[in-house]
Amino acid sequence: MLTTDPNDPELGHGSDDKPVPMNKKYLVLSEEERAKGFIRPVRCEYIHKGKFVGRNKPRELTEEEKVRYSQYGYVAFVESDDKKSSIVGIFLSQKDIEQLHDGYVGGCNHETTMGLALSETYARDPNFYGSTYCVHCSMHRPVGEFVWKGTDEVVGS
Repeated sequence: MLTTDPNDPELGHGSDDKPVPMNKKYLVLSEEERAKGFIRPVRCEYIHKGKFVGRNKPRELTEEEKVRYSQYGYVAFVESDDKKSSIVGIFLSQKDIEQLHDGYVGGCNHETTMGLALSETYARDPNFYGSTYCVHCSMHRPVGEFVWKGTDEVVGS
């Protein structure tokens, strides 16, 4: 079910830390607003890639890093390859290493398909949503963990 009322009590909000059913309702832009046109292509499928950590190969921690970060469970570090980012790199746990695929960590790499009104809302206002649902993980996760199917374009960008 969909609604254009942001105060609808059946709406969910934000990301999930554990599996949950889909929300009873999802917020969309009105038909009139969507009819004004789109600033992005209308796309209905996205892939849950996870958090992008870069395509560089992770390296083992130095002895100093092992001491400093052992309390967090980090076992490796990957330098950022994003020239637009000020982030130097990201520390990874063993679980992160095991989940690492194509430069992403934590995603299931499965596809989710959404209806036309939701797709048109993204196309009209790419920043409208902060989280989206992964049908395989059964969780709402930040839109930055997803890419549009067939592209490297992050959902919500």
